[in-house]
Amino acid sequence: MTADEYCQDKAAKSGSSFYYSFRFLPAQQRQAIIALYAFCREVDDTVDEISDPGVARTTLEWWREEIQRTFKGEATHPVGQALQTALQNFDLHEEYFMEIIDGMAMDLDQFTYAEFNQLALYCHRAASVVGLLSVEIFGYQDRNTLKYAENLGMALQLTNIIRDVREDAERGRIYLPLDELKQFNVNTDDLLALKSSAELVEFLKFQTERAKQYYAKAMAILPEGDRYTQRTGLIMAAIYEATLDEIVNDDFQVMKHRVSLTPIRKLWIAWRTARNEKRLHQKRNTH
Repeated sequence: MTADEYCQDKAAKSGSSFYYSFRFLPAQQRQAIIALYAFCREVDDTVDEISDPGVARTTLEWWREEIQRTFKGEATHPVGQALQTALQNFDLHEEYFMEIIDGMAMDLDQFTYAEFNQLALYCHRAASVVGLLSVEIFGYQDRNTLKYAENLGMALQLTNIIRDVREDAERGRIYLPLDELKQFNVNTDDLLALKSSAELVEFLKFQTERAKQYYAKAMAILPEGDRYTQRTGLIMAAIYEATLDEIVNDDFQVMKHRVSLTPIRKLWIAWRTARNEKRLHQKRNTH
């Protein structure tokens, strides 16, 4: 198995929405984004699947060293080797990869977030930085596209948090700001006991509104001239917003089951969004 095949396998097995958005990219960009995504999966799995925090910490440190080796052209892991190919084609910053690892390391030390500012730092490291690297791969002309990536990353991560409340609580984690939970009279012990309540539903409505604001801000900031090159991010946004809408339509029953879209619906949303962006792009170029 080649390094790229390893990454492809890692991406395909995850069943993630990201995978559906990559299918419409040219070969070089697709190789780079799949390598980046495989890296994110590796460090995320380190935290989620290794039960001993000490071993998880050591593994994250190994990944820091592997990233340093990768930027010197000396990678030993298939993901590092695939990233080396990506580095030949795109200007990806080493410190961003380190920030992603910092975000995963937060999961080993922090199980709750006192206020939204703390959570925003986590979202920045876990998602917005991935967006900033992705923007470099997709290409952009206007620096406002970086602000779009930052805001879209926040929106996607907040959507994940809303969707995964139960899953995270099962791991003893609460990614909902404690001060805001208190305002809505949501008991953290009830959350950890996987109990739903009318108060939790009201709180999740509030959190959903915040996520929607980040989506709206991202779309408002994205320069028209960069829309087509950033269509992969727009596909992601469409899939994630559809998931958020499903959660709303399900009356926020996230404690009962995990809401997700079927693969065929994700593929349809991806195809429809890609088609719409192509039409817009052609229209702009004919005027």
